[in-house]
Amino acid sequence: MKSINLSGSWNLKCKDKDIDISAVVPGSVYKALIDENIIEDPFYRDNEKEAYKYSEYDFIYKRSFVIDQELLAQEVVVLKCDGLDTLAEIKVNNKLIAETTNMHRTYEFHVKDVLVEGENEIEIIFSSPLKYIREKQKEARLWGVGDAVDGYSHIRKAHYMFGWDWGPQLPDMGIWREISIYSYSTAKFSDIYMTQIHHENKVTIDAKVAYEILKEDENLNIVVEVKEPNGTHKNYKKVVANSDESILIDIENPELWWPRGYGEQPLYEIEFSLFSGQTLLDKKDYKIGLRTITIKQEKDQYGESFEFNINGISIFAMGANYIPEDNILGRCDKEKTRKLIEDCIEANFNCIRVWGGGIYPEDYFFDLCDEYGLIVWQDLMYACSVYKVDDEFKEDCVKEAEDNVRRIRHHASLGLWCGNNEIESAWIDWGWNPKSKFKTDYVKLFEIALPEVVKKVDPNTFYWRSSPSSGGSFDDPSDDNRGDKHYWDVWHGLKPFEDFRKFYFRFASEFGFQSFPCLKTVETFTKEEDRNIFSYVMESHQKNGAANGKILYYLAQNYKYPKDFDALLYVSQLLQGEAMKYAVEHFRRNRGRCMGAIYWQLNDCWPVASWSSIDSLGTWKALHYFAKRFFNPVLASVEDTAESYKVYVTNDTLEKVQGTVDLTLRNNVKGVLLEKSIDVVLEPLSAQMITEIDITEFIKDNLDARNTYLHYTFKNNCKIISEGVILGEKAKHFELADPKVEAKVIDDKDKFIVKLKAENLAKYVELSIADQGRFEDNYFDLAPGVEKEVIISKNTLRKDFTLEELEEQLKIRSLVNSY
Repeated sequence: MKSINLSGSWNLKCKDKDIDISAVVPGSVYKALIDENIIEDPFYRDNEKEAYKYSEYDFIYKRSFVIDQELLAQEVVVLKCDGLDTLAEIKVNNKLIAETTNMHRTYEFHVKDVLVEGENEIEIIFSSPLKYIREKQKEARLWGVGDAVDGYSHIRKAHYMFGWDWGPQLPDMGIWREISIYSYSTAKFSDIYMTQIHHENKVTIDAKVAYEILKEDENLNIVVEVKEPNGTHKNYKKVVANSDESILIDIENPELWWPRGYGEQPLYEIEFSLFSGQTLLDKKDYKIGLRTITIKQEKDQYGESFEFNINGISIFAMGANYIPEDNILGRCDKEKTRKLIEDCIEANFNCIRVWGGGIYPEDYFFDLCDEYGLIVWQDLMYACSVYKVDDEFKEDCVKEAEDNVRRIRHHASLGLWCGNNEIESAWIDWGWNPKSKFKTDYVKLFEIALPEVVKKVDPNTFYWRSSPSSGGSFDDPSDDNRGDKHYWDVWHGLKPFEDFRKFYFRFASEFGFQSFPCLKTVETFTKEEDRNIFSYVMESHQKNGAANGKILYYLAQNYKYPKDFDALLYVSQLLQGEAMKYAVEHFRRNRGRCMGAIYWQLNDCWPVASWSSIDSLGTWKALHYFAKRFFNPVLASVEDTAESYKVYVTNDTLEKVQGTVDLTLRNNVKGVLLEKSIDVVLEPLSAQMITEIDITEFIKDNLDARNTYLHYTFKNNCKIISEGVILGEKAKHFELADPKVEAKVIDDKDKFIVKLKAENLAKYVELSIADQGRFEDNYFDLAPGVEKEVIISKNTLRKDFTLEELEEQLKIRSLVNSY
């Protein structure tokens, strides 16, 4: 097989304006316009509106390339387009090859007849997606989310590019993935699908291998080489007798792949090579993990379970929803994604949900999830919308699913396929017209066509028709006691955080709360005069219309009004962290009944007020530090009421855990009211109430409540594993004194250690330095007399610091400093 890569430098012209520039492929029109200073950064201030206009124009990508005689002499020559966004007309040597309409497809076109030896030219004309959907909307009015450009679901293009309630309207276009030409003769692989059969001390891989055979060749044979994690190599050889073969590969004493927190992530490298005699014709390489994985659903006293079962073990899924990392996809890369995945692992995630309104991620996304141990809940790319499903549209969707399911299916991290985001529940709960013909179209696509594709192409992976769902067929898709649940009454419904504790969802796959990014991030897209949350620019970076008011509403319920803009940003992040803490700790206390907490959302695609725990610059918000604590595999938590404090410890590991729960009930005026230590033995994969404290004898009136708090820890070998503080009254009324935090910084080779001690309770201690960096812990509570060490690794700092410089730049604040 011979090939040439057509990525690199192309010429880009606009058909409607005098623009003639160079463009990097993979990339996009917007990225090229930014690189060539045609438009300013769309993320700065309100530049989004000016950039949007360029999506009204048509653009032409063009380049020349050289084909040698050896490549052209092959029997078949193919132009492969891994990603064209979206409405593309492809010409080679001025001859029309094809027209495409789907950003999510991989296209292959036979081009031997139009190529010549020597110099050739390729031209790809991209038509405006805005003009297209406007015309389609006139033919059939489709509806979806109100924050997106009207009619966006007419086109198989990442929905979020048209705007969402956290993203800008920047419907880009261009060659966004690799483009190449390859040629072959005799035969090549057309498909390889591996099924794992697990026995005691052995895994058999049944590899179904299909070929495209152009001419009979009695010398065709296949060699399979397996490289085990320990470096051992094994070879298998088979003569090709048919166009489809089944090759059995036995792995003795297999090393199993586990999600993070349950074991290691060993990967086996498997190379399939197709030969004619000694001549290599084709080769396919895979890295796989040996594991079983499915969704376990069993009837029980609560309804029906919904839980990831890995290698026979049901785990509690902990993670967040992932959206595309940038609106301008050409600015994404593997290292940026690696950092995000590492941030997930550092915050104790074992699962990540790829939301259905974006893109099917790059191969390296799944490679990283394989490597680090994140289970991937993979939506197909449909969200919150109706679709006109005629035969042409359905065929395109089927091919899209085939392309992506085939590409992704071998990954160890792949946990399930899900047909769409929130569309089944929308028909029931959002007031969509139940008699509309588009509801029938929904059934055609999501209940029939797409399940059939997954069953055909990846029968070993669980398919879930929608999220949330109870199993499909519009059967009460938001049932609390079956399937997965999206819960938004806290936030959209303005219910108090305590409302989470009324529910015992089987698997919470969406719930969230907004906050603003930190001041350093806000400064990157604003001028000083913009820094008011109701300014034009700040509201341009808040896409959920009523959200700023909701943040202030919840702030009024919980905290005193902040003294300035910076303090307001800080307190908004505390609100977000506390809301998710209420939810997740409750779900984990009810482990067994609830088996998943996937909050909305992990990341941002631009600088914005949103539900993310990591902002667009990669800065951790308070929520991500909260998540590191509430996703701790061994978690101490307290269910507090006006009468009692119920103390729990949850153990989401495969090992028995021993330790001590230490409780200190303290009054700011009266001193220590109660001290208690309890030895605890926790069985694997369990949650247990350790003790209940009747607080009515200690908190007798409002004054007591405003001065009394519980500090709780779970220790193992004298080391604090999990801890927290429960206030006797809402923070806005609690009598917080100046905590008088003392800090000492120690330079310890590759890290700095910050040693902290407080004279009085310090609530939500934030550590920061001017050039950022990553603290091991942040936004934590510091009880009086307790010494805490916080590490900052030097490799997270954006410049080299001396000890003196770090001490000078280190800033410490807590809640009492916000008003």
